[in-house]
This record gives sequence, C-alpha cells and structure tokens, in this order.
Amino acid sequence: MPNRAMPKWMMLAAVLLVFSNAGALRAQETPAAAKIETQQPVQVSAEGSALPTTPASDATQAAPADEDAANSAQTAAPNPVLPHDLSPLGMFMAADIVVRGVMSALALASVATWAILLAKLFELTTAKSSAKRAVRALSDAVVLRDVREGLAGKKGPAMQMIAAATDELAKSDALLDIVSTQGVKERVASQLSRIEAGAGKRIAGGTGILATIGSISPFVGLFGTVWGIMNSFIGISQAQTTNLAIVAPGIAEALLATAIGLVAAIPAVVIYNYFARSIGGYRLILADASAAVERLVSRDLDFRQARRLAPRKAESHVHSETGIARIG
Repeated sequence: MPNRAMPKWMMLAAVLLVFSNAGALRAQETPAAAKIETQQPVQVSAEGSALPTTPASDATQAAPADEDAANSAQTAAPNPVLPHDLSPLGMFMAADIVVRGVMSALALASVATWAILLAKLFELTTAKSSAKRAVRALSDAVVLRDVREGLAGKKGPAMQMIAAATDELAKSDALLDIVSTQGVKERVASQLSRIEAGAGKRIAGGTGILATIGSISPFVGLFGTVWGIMNSFIGISQAQTTNLAIVAPGIAEALLATAIGLVAAIPAVVIYNYFARSIGGYRLILADASAAVERLVSRDLDFRQARRLAPRKAESHVHSETGIARIG
C-alpha cells in the first residue's frame, strides 16, 4: 500500500492540542507554588541573598507577642479570687463562713476576758478592803459583843462568822454549865470553815471562764488556720495555678485566725494567774478573820467559866475563914 502524506490541517490541530494541554498543566501548578511561597516568606541574609524562613521561626516570633498580650489582659482584668481589701476587717469579710465564725467566737472570748477583769478586779478590791477592816476590828475587840457593836450594819464574810459564832453560843448556853466548852469550840470552828470556803468560792466565780478561754483559744485559732489553708488549696485547684497571689488570701485569713486566738488566750492566762494569786491572798485574810473569831469565842467561854466559878471560890474562901475563926 502506498504511503499517503498526513494532511496539513490535521498536523495543525495536533499542535494546538499539545499547547492547550501544556497551558492547563501550568495553570494547575501555579496555585500550589504560590501557596508554598506564601507559607515560606523570604528573609534576607547578611550577603543580601534571599533565604526562606520556616514555620517554626514564625511561631517563635509570634509566641512572645501572644504572651505579652495575655499578660496585659490579666493585668487589666481584676482577679475575682483576690479580695479587694487585705486589711484585717477586709480579710474578715472575705473569709469563709467557718473562718469568720471562728474569728467572731475568739473576738467575743477576748471581750469576755476584759469584762471579767474589770468586774472581778472591783469585786476583789472591795472584798479585800472590807475583810482587812474586819480583821483589825476583831483583833482589837475583847469579846464578841464589842465587835458586834463596832461592825453593826456591815456585810461580808466576817460579819457572817461573828453572827454564826454568836448564834452557836446562844444555842449552847444551857449546856455550858454542865459539859465542857470544847464541843462548842469545835462547832463554831466548823461553821467558820464553811463560811470561809463559801466566801472563797464566791470570789473565785468567773475565773474558770478565764482558764477555759486561755486553754482552748489557741486550738480554736488552729482550727481556723487549718480551714483557711484548706481553702487556699481549693483556690489553687480552681485557678489551676500556683501563683502566690492566689494562695496569699487564704493563708492571710488563716494567720489572722491564729493571731486572734493568741490575742484571746494570752491575756486570759495572765489575768487568770493574777486572780489566782489575789484570791489566795483574800483567803488568807478570811483565815485570819476566822482565827480572830475563834479567839473571841474562846475568850467569852473563859469569862463565862470564870464568872461561874467566882461565887464558889468566894464562898469557899468565906467558909475557910469561918472555920479558922472557930478554931481560934
């Protein structure tokens, strides 16, 4: 078969088809290359040549800017966890209800301590002054009748002792001429000891509260401390940060509770020790008054015994003189 030449129009169509396919392929490759060039910006080196940059360098440059923006936002926006006032009153108002209750109880205990100090100081000073005057009067008297007249209208343990001794002598008057006076002295001493013990117990009333406040206030403050520290850890967990500004308020509240506990406990212990010594001195004054009353009772009994024996001695003396005259 003889070879036929390809028509010219067919050759022209084939060339156009090839060029159109090449242009389509070039258009598809151009966006991908542009995307790569956009992701990799060019940096200029020291020699002036262009160097491509990596995404890691872009992230490194963008990180400080983001961190600065976050820090500025935190500084501008107030932290709701922190109280606005860190004074004692502000911390008290911002504290948990349990810590606030502990602080209130300790504050009331401190107020009670100073109130007891003022009340008992006035009571003890007045009682000591009255007891000392009564002891001086008892020491100067000769019989009970004298001291009753000198302390008429007065009140206090000394007058109760004098009244008890006088009453016991009146009740035992019918037996004094028959039995020994030792029983009367024992009964009077028993009544005086009970009056002395009762007066000491009355003057010591209220000091037990001081002892209780001084002993338990540190432990109550410690409870507030533990609760405040627990709230601090809860704040750390909620804020998911260990920043000291988050932990500080709870620790401050805890330390405030401890401080109030010490403020309540230390004066209570000091005041209790002072009253213990002062009450001991008052009881010694009452013991002196009781001993003076016993001496007066013993002296009254001796005078009564002497009056009872005096006529018998006079009568025996007369009989003895009459017998001598008869013999003479």
